[in-house]
Amino acid sequence: MLKIRLARGGAKKRPFYSIVVADSHSPRDGRFIEKVGTYNPLLKRDDPNRVTLKLEAIAEWIRKGAQPTDRVARFLSQQGLAEWQASNNPNKAVPGKKAQERAAERAQREADRIEAEAAAKAEAAAAAAAPAPVEEPAAEEEAATEA
Repeated sequence: MLKIRLARGGAKKRPFYSIVVADSHSPRDGRFIEKVGTYNPLLKRDDPNRVTLKLEAIAEWIRKGAQPTDRVARFLSQQGLAEWQASNNPNKAVPGKKAQERAAERAQREADRIEAEAAAKAEAAAAAAAPAPVEEPAAEEEAATEA
């Protein structure tokens, strides 16, 4: 299957992309059939040189069955050559199974800790409310006076 996609070039931390038509099995920056445009993400959004496209060549490849990638489809939709819709993945932010299990364990430990603290407070309050056993100080005084 043919794809119209980005091939990265440029130096480290200074990306520059060529928009190419390539077989979907070839590497990202590897062999391609034709270069049909460029994309420089370092330029401002309103700069006309940020995205350059050979519209006739792209239209011809689309007629032959080439599929643009999501990012290239955005560029083509700005030129009116293809339809692009933002994808919707509502489950993207939902944690995985392991993370959900860990969160449940953490919540259970927290609930147990709060329950233990409440029980300790209740026990301390019950001990404070109960009358303390009173020792007979009189017996101690008698023993001290006899000696």
